[in-house]
Amino acid sequence: QNEKELQDVVKQQEEKMLQLIDKSGEVTRLKGEVSQLKRSLQRAETEAKVLWEEMRGQEPKVDAVYVQERVLLRQEV
Repeated sequence: QNEKELQDVVKQQEEKMLQLIDKSGEVTRLKGEVSQLKRSLQRAETEAKVLWEEMRGQEPKVDAVYVQERVLLRQEV
């Protein structure tokens, strides 16, 4: 009977370890997603800032290529 109880305890521990491994993988995946979202947000904020700077004080006709170049340059910084 002690052997059976020991086997049950070992089985429970193995199941808990597998659950922890699954959760660890999920946490790693979520951290990657958060990092990617932060980069996307930073890129969008950069674009918005450059576009806002260009639109302030510009005549109604704005050179789209020039604005895009500024966005790309600001992203590199």
